[in-house]
Amino acid sequence: MKCVSTLVRNHSGVLLKVTSLFGRRGFNIQSVTVGVTEDPEISRMTFTVADDEKTISQLVKQLSKLEDVLSVKVLNDSDCIKRELCFIKVKAQSDKRSKIIEIADIFRARIIDVSKNTITLEITGDGDKTEAFIEMLSDFGICEVVRTGVLAIERGEEMLSIK
Repeated sequence: MKCVSTLVRNHSGVLLKVTSLFGRRGFNIQSVTVGVTEDPEISRMTFTVADDEKTISQLVKQLSKLEDVLSVKVLNDSDCIKRELCFIKVKAQSDKRSKIIEIADIFRARIIDVSKNTITLEITGDGDKTEAFIEMLSDFGICEVVRTGVLAIERGEEMLSIK
């Protein structure tokens, strides 16, 4: 999977325009994250897509043509940092809680809520770490999983900037 990051004008309707392009062209979005940048007039969108190089190159060209898109860049896996955030609510009867806490410690997850019958955990990391954590908790009974899309930023001094 590749991350495609874009800088766009921060106003209503831009996300719809960009994601509509994906749909019209038959591109499949694995995940999307959007947030305002250091400039409140500009947002950064990061799309995770599972396509070949030729298709991704075509996607970049199509995105670049949109009026509200200021910059587009494919991030290389070896040159960027990628993370996602995940909340997992697990059934947690009193006799199972210590084991769940032990697993959370191993994965460096945090407990963010405890109720009589559940524990909600937060984990940050790459997709493989998140998947492994969910798998370890599955025996306890997962009630709910909420995941963000992938956030990605280039390492070092490289950065996404306006054309």
